[in-house]
Amino acid sequence: QLQFVESGGGLVQPGGSLRLSCAASGSISGYYTIGWFRQAPGKEHEGVSCISSTDGDTYYRNYTKGRFTISRDSAKNTVYLQMNSLQPEDTGVYFCASAPTNMVQSVCLFWRFTDWGPGTQVTVSS
Repeated sequence: QLQFVESGGGLVQPGGSLRLSCAASGSISGYYTIGWFRQAPGKEHEGVSCISSTDGDTYYRNYTKGRFTISRDSAKNTVYLQMNSLQPEDTGVYFCASAPTNMVQSVCLFWRFTDWGPGTQVTVSS
């Protein structure tokens, strides 16, 4: 099972941008969906965006569309989340996780993960 180290979070004003990175412990070129998940204060983890490592298929939550872009660099075993036009409701701790399937929407919406890394904190505030 892949382990991840997330980075790139920080404090940003509304309307600002951040690029999150998710470095995997091994190759991401296998049969995986890798996703970005977040935990807002007082809430459970939820899928934000997911990408298939096989065909690059992506899924985005409605509230991210047009603002966030997920991408992968197989040579670096890293998945990125470019976040633009950030809003206070985007605040939370962002995590990566993977599942052995290419069903990107299912992973983002329904997969249940129990092993989370430290994540990276994103705070959007003026």
